Amino acid sequence: MFRYFPTNYPWDLSINLALEMGAKIGEIEEMCAPLKDVATQPDGTASMAFRESWVRMANKLHEMAKEDEQLGRFYSASEKYRRASIYYLTAERLQGHGTEGRLALYQTCLDSFAKSLVLGQENCTRVEIPYEGTVLSALYVRAEGLEGQAPLLVQVNGLDSTKEMKYFVGLPGWLARRGVASLIVDQPGTGEALRLQGLHARYDSEHWASRIVDWLETRADVDANRIGMEGVSLGGYYCPRAVAFEPRFACGVVWGANHDWRDVQKRRMEKEGSFPVPHYWEHVRWVWGAKDNDEFMQIAEQVHLDGILDRINVPFLVTHGEKDSQIPLKWATRTYEQLINSPKRELKIFTEREGGVQHSSFDNSINAGHYIADWVAETLGGHTTNKEAISHV
Repeated sequence: MFRYFPTNYPWDLSINLALEMGAKIGEIEEMCAPLKDVATQPDGTASMAFRESWVRMANKLHEMAKEDEQLGRFYSASEKYRRASIYYLTAERLQGHGTEGRLALYQTCLDSFAKSLVLGQENCTRVEIPYEGTVLSALYVRAEGLEGQAPLLVQVNGLDSTKEMKYFVGLPGWLARRGVASLIVDQPGTGEALRLQGLHARYDSEHWASRIVDWLETRADVDANRIGMEGVSLGGYYCPRAVAFEPRFACGVVWGANHDWRDVQKRRMEKEGSFPVPHYWEHVRWVWGAKDNDEFMQIAEQVHLDGILDRINVPFLVTHGEKDSQIPLKWATRTYEQLINSPKRELKIFTEREGGVQHSSFDNSINAGHYIADWVAETLGGHTTNKEAISHV
């Protein structure tokens, strides 16, 4: 894990995530150097200083991207809009709920991201899935080099990630090359669903996951018999729960197990473990729609997988970082042990050898992500090599 602010885990987590999404180290240094004396100040003051520095860089990139656009240099503009959206998103993620200007900052991130996709002609399209009288927004990435129906992996967020973050880290692109499409969803409690639709998280993730499968079954380019699901961080709870109660999923993957999130909250109340964001309790109350910590803890009592995983009878991959600072490794073992009816269960612990030892591999995602992509491709009928092309080398 890259430690720029050794006394501020949420900030260093954010920096590592930004680097994994495509941030540049020179820009990281320019944004963070002025913050060294601020990192130990109270959350509100420090978070605002972080926001101002990162937004300043994002605004600069945004302006330069406009200049490229005017000159018809769309690929260059796309890359600058891409990094601007990463920095806007990173700044927005660290603000407390209700902070003035947070929603506008989020919208600026979405706008920059959308311009980056269009100008860069990327294999990624924003789609909307009908849900509860509104929609769930998602990103659809086609399988490459494939005609007809493709296998697909639904990918869902954790507590504080968004579909743009998951797209930037790279799993959808790695899967596309392997002949597997992706649908990256802002499910209730995350991203647009929380910020723009006011949809709070719910423990019964199969409720929204089933609506996603319903929508995918209407698409002519998706093989409805080969739809898998992956969840990162708190998605390590949402995904197994959904696969257990929605029989149409053909496999499941967790990138960071989260077997008993209720226990994690009890430990955090006792100040054990690392918090992913400042204003943590304010954030979880917002995500789950709780009026106070007592109500939130009552909700959290339902967020565990005990007594559920024996319902899963499809292949399942459980991954976890060896040195996860947020979720103890024991919970990955618990999830794996309870997958007693999975015909192909696997527990993969990422160690120092391959990297990705921290929470959901935010410290080094590439080898871990490729491992997951290969497993999914092998399980859903994609491919892990182009043998025809190699035969001509």
